[in-house]
Amino acid sequence: MTDLVIDELVVPTTLEPGGHAARVADYVEAVALENAVQAEVLGFGDLDFGPAEQLPQWHDPFSPRRLFVVRSGGRIVGQATYETLADPAVTTCWLGVAVAREHLRRGVGTALLDHVEAVARAAGRTDAISFVASAQGAAPADRLEASTGHGGVPRASSEVRFALARGYALGQVERISRLPLPVDEEALAAIRSEARAAAGDEYRVHTWSGPTPRPWRSDVAAMATALSTDAPTGDVPEPEDVWTVERLVEAERRRASTGRASLTAAAEHVPSGRLVACSDLAVPDDASRPVMQQMTLVRRDHRGHRLGWLVKVANLDQLAVERPGRSAVLTFNAEENRPMLAVNEAVGFVPVGVEGVWHRLL
Repeated sequence: MTDLVIDELVVPTTLEPGGHAARVADYVEAVALENAVQAEVLGFGDLDFGPAEQLPQWHDPFSPRRLFVVRSGGRIVGQATYETLADPAVTTCWLGVAVAREHLRRGVGTALLDHVEAVARAAGRTDAISFVASAQGAAPADRLEASTGHGGVPRASSEVRFALARGYALGQVERISRLPLPVDEEALAAIRSEARAAAGDEYRVHTWSGPTPRPWRSDVAAMATALSTDAPTGDVPEPEDVWTVERLVEAERRRASTGRASLTAAAEHVPSGRLVACSDLAVPDDASRPVMQQMTLVRRDHRGHRLGWLVKVANLDQLAVERPGRSAVLTFNAEENRPMLAVNEAVGFVPVGVEGVWHRLL
């Protein structure tokens, strides 16, 4: 393609057309393209997030985003995203590019990535990170291994070849796993019993649906902050992402408008009265769509008590009671995070895809 024109979209605050029908239509089309590209790469569409589900994150004041598109023949054939943190001291940004298959190798992806990298540099961001999904199942000889030595991505795939050509290094691989529901109750009971025995009387489980109860907000905010630095990041320099109670409350308010319910299980350290582990699930209103496993974290000073097992099982129990009839749970875990993968494998999660975490200094 020649004479490519890159437009920045103004993401609407609502999907009601009102006086902004064109903005809504462009945004919906850009999201549809991103979902279609990802589904084609993975071979399934379970990770699709619709326009309404994504909309709140486009208006998160703590994590500003911008959306750019390329059109051909009046329709969007490529899109790119730029995301960073509002903290001016942060030098990290997260970039994404999606191009319709019939427009690959025509310069669309190159032009879009050039553009968002330039946006990042202009904003003083020097570390670019990109999360790129790839299909599961490449033979070891056909994989590009992560620098961590754990996991790999299909070397010959178009997304991997593009990232390498652009100077990005594969700093980590995350496993995408699916848990068919309902869970085998015998296996779940064994894990539940072992986790409770390891935790003993010093830990108590709490569960809730929806926003975090007021008494636990500061503990959950602290764990959300810890997730940005405690979770394995391989050779990718992720910055600390600070969560305050105010940010947590605002994020939960926005999340309530996405059509996904939130289920949380947490472990309280009884002697201190503090939450030290938690796990949450995002449950779509549409029962035919999979549930997403989101944050699961155990504070460093409380590891070794099977608390990750304890809260994951408690949340699966809660899901079965409050939102029965769901088909599956999907989750992402770093390939080097063997403790968390062991929990998932014991419960019944199976690998269905991989996600490369790519890094480049701009």
